[in-house]
Amino acid sequence: MNENLERKHQIVDSVHKQFESATLAVLSEYRGVDVAGMGDLRRMAREANVRIQVVKNTLARRAVEDTEFECLKDHFNGPLALAISDDPVAVAKTLSDFSGKNDAFKMQTGAMNGQLVSVEQLEQIAKLPSRDELLSTLIGTMAAPIQKFVSTLNEIPSGFVRVLAAIRDSEDSSESKSDD
Repeated sequence: MNENLERKHQIVDSVHKQFESATLAVLSEYRGVDVAGMGDLRRMAREANVRIQVVKNTLARRAVEDTEFECLKDHFNGPLALAISDDPVAVAKTLSDFSGKNDAFKMQTGAMNGQLVSVEQLEQIAKLPSRDELLSTLIGTMAAPIQKFVSTLNEIPSGFVRVLAAIRDSEDSSESKSDD
């Protein structure tokens, strides 16, 4: 097998593995985006744990075979960037933010759970809270009853101490009146 063919097999295998572990994949047209712009997109994607790749369409068609993203097979036409992640909100937010800053970049379609996802649906996904925001909300919600319970338990001895202090103060005031 020659080197070029072997390299193509490696690319197909690598992209296939990414598809197997992903929950959302989005195809975007990047025609007209300059090198600096693509660098910005890659940086944004890296920060969000999103993989951005430009793969030949014929290799991408082979890579989606036997995955839940096989529905994208007919959509690999023209110069497309492939965005993949296990966090669907991160993919949609990253691409939506970048396309808002760069008019030449356009999301074309995506796939999730074996179904095609339209650009409108991708925009709706981008508006959802991120995974980190959802986790922090969940932790806050779970911690609230515990904090309330602890403050209630803390209130019992605090209330007892306040009652004792009030009794002491009333005895002190009655002693000072009797001394007069």
